[in-house]
Amino acid sequence: MNVSDFLEPAEVDIDIVATDKQELLDELANRAANVLGMPPDRILTELLKREDLGSTGMGGGVAIPHARLAQVGKPFGMLVRLRRPIDFDAVDEEPVDLVFLLLLPETPVGEQLGALACIARKLRDPAIAAALRSARDQAAIYRALVAA
Repeated sequence: MNVSDFLEPAEVDIDIVATDKQELLDELANRAANVLGMPPDRILTELLKREDLGSTGMGGGVAIPHARLAQVGKPFGMLVRLRRPIDFDAVDEEPVDLVFLLLLPETPVGEQLGALACIARKLRDPAIAAALRSARDQAAIYRALVAA
């Protein structure tokens, strides 16, 4: 599975402002809901349930909040770069500035199972993370992630 299978260029944004994890997840849920035609509170509830199991802040300034939803037919991604890093309870206790929202079908099939592994593998790479941080605009971020 490739990142381009679940991330559209329009779902990349930079200079997002959030003061904390809750505010960021709320913003991401609202943005995803607008694209997917779903209630934002349903998305937020599932994201918070997942965070209750353990932070999706994977270290290195990266977080991959994710959830499974019955209303999602195929993996959906959204990448945001924050204007200022925020505390996300990451495993390395460092603030997060790159966040990839991933929404998955409740019962994924075939390649869909690889979406989380695919994006985690890419975002763990320090060179890719650096390219995402230095990209000048959304299109450059998308290209850097998809080409990696």
